[in-house]
Amino acid sequence: MRKRTKARECALQILYQIDIRKDPPEKLIAEFWEAEETESEVKDFTEMIVKGTVANTKKIDEVISKYASNWKLNRMAVIDRNVLRLATYELLFCEDIPPKVSINEAVDLAKKFGDMESGKFVNGILDRINKEEAGRGKTG
Repeated sequence: MRKRTKARECALQILYQIDIRKDPPEKLIAEFWEAEETESEVKDFTEMIVKGTVANTKKIDEVISKYASNWKLNRMAVIDRNVLRLATYELLFCEDIPPKVSINEAVDLAKKFGDMESGKFVNGILDRINKEEAGRGKTG
């Protein structure tokens, strides 16, 4: 598995815990690394995604809600919601990551960890976000 793919899996697991447990992100990141041995490059990218997603959750959730027709964020499956959050973070704030890569990786995560429809659901929303929002307000 590629390092960034592994990092995104780790980030999804941490974001899931943050969403469910409502504990401080720093605590959950530390707990995660106690149980998961990995390379520093994977750790660094994971933490960049998690911290960036958490810091920008309000903006990210507004964008997702705008394009998730007929879906309220709190009614989405926890996996789908957090895959969308991390990928939307990448689309809006990570200019060094090609949008196609962010979307493909998110769809793969949704297929792996979500239900049968998760991949299509995530792809549809991220494709719209990429076409309508990405490139606006990117901060790098």
